[in-house]
Amino acid sequence: MDDDVTTGRGPLFSDPDPDRARAFFRSKRVALSEKVMSVDQAVSTFVHDGDYLASGGFGTNRIATALLHEVLRQEKRGLSFAGHTTTHDFEILCAGHVRGPLLARVDAAYIVGLEARGLSPQARRVMQSGDVEVCEWSNYALAVRLRAAATGVPFLPMRSTQGTDTFRFSASKTVECPFTGRPLAAVPALYPDVAFIHVHTCDPLGNARVEGISVADADLARASKRVILTTEKIVSVDQTRESPQQTLIPSACVDAVCEVPYGSYPGNMPGCYFSDEVHLREWLAVERDPNELTAFVDRLIYETDSFQDYLEASGATHRLAELEAIEKGG
Repeated sequence: MDDDVTTGRGPLFSDPDPDRARAFFRSKRVALSEKVMSVDQAVSTFVHDGDYLASGGFGTNRIATALLHEVLRQEKRGLSFAGHTTTHDFEILCAGHVRGPLLARVDAAYIVGLEARGLSPQARRVMQSGDVEVCEWSNYALAVRLRAAATGVPFLPMRSTQGTDTFRFSASKTVECPFTGRPLAAVPALYPDVAFIHVHTCDPLGNARVEGISVADADLARASKRVILTTEKIVSVDQTRESPQQTLIPSACVDAVCEVPYGSYPGNMPGCYFSDEVHLREWLAVERDPNELTAFVDRLIYETDSFQDYLEASGATHRLAELEAIEKGG
């Protein structure tokens, strides 16, 4: 890439203006009221066709699988998506394309790959189809974009990506540091319409805790206009108040709380259960043949009514005890 390129050529899919975002946030419900509801109710209420969706967690760790499945069941269309270290979550959304164009725009950092497991054939087909508009970023750049939104500024500077093709195909711009005079990459704030985040525990008001690394989820919750949490367990408000310093996501950010035990399956939930590598390999294998994938997704998602049904249909209920033992070192 030419070093003198100062403006990325990638499209900007969301408005970085914090004042317009605040106009929405001023109308958001922040009262201390119960927000517990079912997964299907949360998705039907807070996810709309054309929304910008962001998924929490990291890779296959602590992903909101049940919510992603429900997006497929309700056949949402024309979504934008932030591919911030997304593996199986992105794979699920791409599987939804067997019934039509679910994704329309992707801010891409880490997509298509499932880390050491290999590449998703279906995600590759979707991204090479020409039907999805793409803007490129690094994982760090997307995290900085969320931090800018959470902070309430229209952009933040960073030192990385300059002089790379990632910069060229992003929507970044070069700015001069007012203190040193050196060039910096400026990345725009990212305000998703809705975020899906899976947590370890959450009270009915939406105060959530995460064990282990939180990745960018604290900023994601504060940047997003609507936040749906799935949780391994709902705990009492009194338990939250006993140690409030452990709350990662406060209730003011949250619109819906859904109790979904094993909700990150087949991904990992730190301290609770390990990823189901057998089932993840099964996904990659059936994706090689679009017809096999269609039958697979029909059987496990479209023809099931809930995440519990998915666990039973996939055979997960017979493996969960083993996955728990692996994660806990047993």
